Amino acid sequence: MATLSFKPGSRFTVTDWHTNSALISTNAERQRISSHQIRQEARALRNETSNQTKWDEQNNSTRLDERIDDVEKWRQVLGKCLSEVDAEINALTQIKDEAEQALQAKNVPLDVAIECLTHRESRREIDLVKDPVEDELHKEVEVIEGVRRALQQKISEAFEQLCLLQEARHQLNFDQRNKTETVEIDQTCLSLTRNSPNISLKVDPARVLNGTTTPQEWVQFSRYSKERAEAEVRASGRLRESIALTIAQTNNECEAQRVAVEFSFRKRIHEFERALAELNWQEKNTKEEIEEMEGDIRHLDEDLRAKKGSLKLAHTRLETRLHRPSVELCRDQVQYGLTDEVCQIEGTIAALKEKLAQSQNALDALYKQLARIEVDTKWKQNSLSLDNKCLDTRRKLTLPPEKYVATSDMLNRTTNRNLSSLKSQQLEMA
Repeated sequence: MATLSFKPGSRFTVTDWHTNSALISTNAERQRISSHQIRQEARALRNETSNQTKWDEQNNSTRLDERIDDVEKWRQVLGKCLSEVDAEINALTQIKDEAEQALQAKNVPLDVAIECLTHRESRREIDLVKDPVEDELHKEVEVIEGVRRALQQKISEAFEQLCLLQEARHQLNFDQRNKTETVEIDQTCLSLTRNSPNISLKVDPARVLNGTTTPQEWVQFSRYSKERAEAEVRASGRLRESIALTIAQTNNECEAQRVAVEFSFRKRIHEFERALAELNWQEKNTKEEIEEMEGDIRHLDEDLRAKKGSLKLAHTRLETRLHRPSVELCRDQVQYGLTDEVCQIEGTIAALKEKLAQSQNALDALYKQLARIEVDTKWKQNSLSLDNKCLDTRRKLTLPPEKYVATSDMLNRTTNRNLSSLKSQQLEMA
């Protein structure tokens, strides 16, 4: 007998079947509605994002272009400032070189002044005096040393200012190079499009790197570089004016002192010439007086010898009359006259001897005075020669080196400029 077979499992009812069909239809409808809504939203989002992206891209391109303009303007400002700094460095270097040349030029006047002091150390005896010439020479040494110190100070200030200008220039150059590189980078970014072949996705491109600055800090940095450079340029300009004024003032001081020294030299030389003329006149008169005195001494000696003959005659007469006989030996007028004659001749001889001795003493004094005049004349001639040598040496200060030729024998110049202990002490005291 045949049997029915049943599929194992649960059995659903017709109601379940209808319910399931309705549920499928309802879910399908709901999913289509949801999908339609999503499609509509997606289309709206596509339209919105496409426009926003294009707008953002345009805005950022505009921002890039404006940023390039800003950076380019600052780059040009820094470039102009850099040119001004370079020009100021050249100008300051030139005035510094002029100051160094002026400082080096003061070596010759200093050497000449010390050489003159050394020459005048050869004066002797009474001529070795501290006269106005020596005072002016010491003052000239002081003036030149002061001038050298002033010029050296300005040269040091110029060197320091050049260092500050170089630092400002380095900062400007560094900032300008960075801005040039930034302009190139931003121009490259501006030239990129969505169709450029070298674009790609990057890993975290929006990250903030260390050292990133704000726009305010960026402007402040560039402004600081510019203002610092401008301040250094202004300071350098003032320093150049000060250096030029110092050079002019020091040249005027040295020139004024040179004129004063040479005036004192000429005045002193004139005094020596007058003193020599006076000595020559005194020597001439003294020699004439010696000749007169020697003649008078000869005459006195002759008169003395003549008076001795007269005295012998009177003595002989008196002695001979003493041999008169007896009453004839009387003191008559002849006896009195011979006696008076003897007394008178003896007095005359004594007076002549005294006058002869006085004349001889006067002659000795005249010879001593003549010797003193001759010695003093030699000293004056030596001093006059030394001052003339000094004045000739000082021609170096007004003539070019190639045109200077010494007109008198010059002492060898010592490169170490050693003075005597007296002059060294005087210079130290000064």
